[in-house]
Order: sequence, then structure tokens, then C-alpha cells
Amino acid sequence: MTGITGLGNLTQTNTMMNHTMQVEETNRFNALVKAAKSSSSADTNGTVSSEQISIRDTRLNGEFTSDYSGTFTSEADKTARASGFAANSVRSQGKTIDKTSKLYEKSLELESFFVKMMVDSMRKTVTKANQSENSFAQKMYEDMLYDEYTTALTKNSGFGIADSIYLELSR
Repeated sequence: MTGITGLGNLTQTNTMMNHTMQVEETNRFNALVKAAKSSSSADTNGTVSSEQISIRDTRLNGEFTSDYSGTFTSEADKTARASGFAANSVRSQGKTIDKTSKLYEKSLELESFFVKMMVDSMRKTVTKANQSENSFAQKMYEDMLYDEYTTALTKNSGFGIADSIYLELSR
């Protein structure tokens, strides 16, 4: 009979610990909410205005995809020659590209969009063995993974689409 009494004490202790942890977590959450409300002095109802949202360039807070800022930083990148598709263009003969500029960064983003469309079309041709097991989370993860593949392809493949866009827009 002693073993059962000991098991009851153990269960009671476990329940008390869980309750204490839950109370501590609730108190921390309430303190966080109180601090957030006190830090927003302009708003009285606890809402966030658009001025309080910090936007770095064109990316929003919480956007975790890779971007092209800081991809090209060397001094040689300021006077680079066109590559890929743009290298064979008549318009690019003798012209240099400033790969450190914002215009080139946006040109890379546009090239990335085209490459993503190409990769998505290629993905549609692949048949999967387990069509019934594709959950929403798995599809979202795969889409994010292919976004990163697209970014890596754009940075490293040298298609030259961004170079052509840059040369066309900088005329």
C-alpha cells in the first residue's frame, strides 16, 4: 500500500509544479503586455500606428527570405562587365555595371522573380509518390525552400538577365 501512496504524492507534486510554472508564465506574459502598453505613449488603446513599424528598405519586419543587399561589395564590383545573356548584347559593349547600386539590387530581384517562375514550372512536372501526405505546412516549407534555391541560383548562375535590366534602365 505504501507504493500507491508514494505515487499519489508524486502525482500531486507534479501537478503543483505544473500549476506554479503556469502561474509564472502568466505573470511574465502580463508583465510583457504591461510594458508594451506603457511604451506606446501615443496610443491609448494599445494599437500600433504605421509610423511605429520599422521598415528597412523595402522589407517588412519578420520577412525572413534572403535578399541581395550586400551581395556585391568589392571595389571591382563597381566597374564590372556584363555577364551571361547581357554579355552578348550589342548595347552592353564597352559599358560597365555598378553591382553595388540599388538599381542592380532591384534588377537582381526582378531576375529572381523570372527564375522563380521557371523553377515553379519545373516543379509542376515532377510527380510525387505520396500525393495524399502533402500537408499545408509541407507545401509552405517546400515553397520557402525553392525561394531560397531561386535566390542562390540568381546570385551564382550568371544568367545575365539582371545585367540586361540594369543596362536598359541606366541608359
